[in-house]
Amino acid sequence: MKTVLIGINAKYIHPNLAIRLLKANTNYNTDILEFNIKDNYLDIFNKIKDYDIICFSTYIWNIEIIKEILKLLKNDNKIIILGGPEVSYNAKYYFDNKLCNYIIKNEGEECFNMLLSHIIDNKYKIDEIPNLYYDNKYTFDKFVDLDKLNFAYDLLNDLENQITYVETSRGCPYKCGYCMASLEKRVRTFNIDKVKIEIKKLIDRGARIIKFLDRTFNANKNNFLSLIDYIIEVHKPNNSFQFEITGDLLDPSIIEYINNKAPKNLFRFEIGIQSTNIKANRAVGRIQDNEKLFNNIRLIQDKNIIDLHLDLIAGLPYEDYNSFINTFNEVVSLRPKELQLGFLKLLFGTKMHSDKEMYHYKYMTNAPYEIISNDFLSENDITNIHITEDAFEKYYNSTYYKNSINLILDNVSNAYNFFFELGLIYKSNKAKRLEDSFKLLDDFIKTIFNNTQYNKIHESLIIEYLNIYKVKPTIWWDKLDTKNRNIILRNIKEKENIKYNIDTLYKYSTVVVLEKYYLIAIYKDNSLDLIRIKRTD
Repeated sequence: MKTVLIGINAKYIHPNLAIRLLKANTNYNTDILEFNIKDNYLDIFNKIKDYDIICFSTYIWNIEIIKEILKLLKNDNKIIILGGPEVSYNAKYYFDNKLCNYIIKNEGEECFNMLLSHIIDNKYKIDEIPNLYYDNKYTFDKFVDLDKLNFAYDLLNDLENQITYVETSRGCPYKCGYCMASLEKRVRTFNIDKVKIEIKKLIDRGARIIKFLDRTFNANKNNFLSLIDYIIEVHKPNNSFQFEITGDLLDPSIIEYINNKAPKNLFRFEIGIQSTNIKANRAVGRIQDNEKLFNNIRLIQDKNIIDLHLDLIAGLPYEDYNSFINTFNEVVSLRPKELQLGFLKLLFGTKMHSDKEMYHYKYMTNAPYEIISNDFLSENDITNIHITEDAFEKYYNSTYYKNSINLILDNVSNAYNFFFELGLIYKSNKAKRLEDSFKLLDDFIKTIFNNTQYNKIHESLIIEYLNIYKVKPTIWWDKLDTKNRNIILRNIKEKENIKYNIDTLYKYSTVVVLEKYYLIAIYKDNSLDLIRIKRTD
C-alpha cells in the first residue's frame, strides 16, 4: 500500500521534522510530500489522492486547510492517519465527522510503525498500539525511548535556505496553562554526545540557522553549557543557533561566559516574558522573577553579542487593559531588538482551554483559537491592542526605523499610547510603499513633538531612509527644485573638499536641506556615500 507523510508548513523555510522522524523510524516505505499554507488545497488534494494511506501532520497554522482536504478524501476509501498537537486533544471532532481512521496522540514514532504493521501485514492487535485513537476509542499512553530513536536529520534538504530544527529533549518542567508543552511535564533528554555529532554533520552539509525545539533549553544546565561550548568550537561564520530560554533561570556568569567566548549573533535567545503582572502569571502557572529576568535581559543586551527576541501575550487572566499597557511599557523600556506581541490562543488540551468558562473567554472557534474577549479585556480592548501591535510590528521590529524609533521613545512618556495613536493612522492609511510609511511616521511625529525634537527625529528618518538604498530612492520629504539643488552643490564643491567632480554630483546625488546641515547622498556604482555639510547660510 502506498503511504505518504504530508507536511503543510507555515513557510518554505520551516521544514517538518515530525514526518521525517516517522519515516526514519518505520520499517515500511513511505513518501514525504511538503507544501505550505499558501498552496491551494485542491492542488494538494490532486497530488496526494493516488496514495492508499495518507498521513497529515497537524498544527494550528495548517489544520483548516487539512480539514478541507479531508472532506475531499472522505469518500475515497483511503486510510487517513492524523497526528500532531492540533488533533491529539480533539480526536472526537474528527471521528464524529468521519474525517479520519486513526489519530496518533503526541509522540508517534513507535505508534506509527506498529500501526502500519497492523494495517499492511495484520500484525499487532489494535489495542496493543500505544498513543492511538481509533473509532473514538483510545489505547494507552507510552513515552518513546529516545535512546532507541533514529535521528532524521539526514532527511532534511536545502539546509542553506531553510531553518534546521533540532531536538535535545522532550517535555517541559513548567506548567504554563496556555502551552501544550506543559502537558508533558517529564523532561527526557537525547544523548547529548550523539546530538553533537548530528549538529556537526548539519553544519558540514551547509545548515545556516539551527533552531532547537526544546521548550526550555536551559532547564538542563549541564547539557546547555556543554552544547554552548561545542557550538562555539565547531560553528562556521554564517551560523546562527536559536534557543527558547527561561530568562530568570539564566546564571549571569553564563551570560558573561558567552559574551566573552562567542562571536556576535552566533546565539539567539528567545525569552517569553508574557506578562509582568504577577497575578496573571500565577493564574496560568508561571512563576517568574521579574527583577532577575530584567537584569539578565540587560546583561544580554549590554554587550550586544547574543541576539535577543522577547515575547508578550495579551489576554491572560487578571491582565486588564491598563495592566497590559504597563507590561508593554515595562518591556519596551528595555529596548529589546525584537519584541513579539502575541494574543492568547486557547489550544485544545491546555489548562486555559479547560478554564475558559471560569474567565468567560470568547475566542475564535477555528484555528488559531485566538482570544476575542474575557472578563478583563473587552472586544474593544483587544481591537486596540491589535491596532498597537500592527504599528509596533511595522515600525519597531523593522530594522528600517530603528534609530528613529529609539529617539522617539526617548521623548515619549507612554510607549503604548504612542504606538496606538500611530496604529490608528496606519490602519486608516495602510502605507504600502516604503516611502509612504516613512512619510506617515514623519507626519505623525510632527504633530506630537516640539520643533527641536521633531527636527532631530526628522533628520534621523531621512538618514535611515537614504541608507536603505544603493540607487537614488523616491523622495518623501520636501524636494528641492533642480535649480536650487545645483546651486547648493556648486557652493559646496567650491567651499568643501569633496572628492567628486561637479558633474558626478549633478548626476548621482540627492540633496537634503536640514535645519543645520546639508546631506549629500551620492548613489554611484551601486553604493551610497552620505556626506554631511554644516550650513553656513
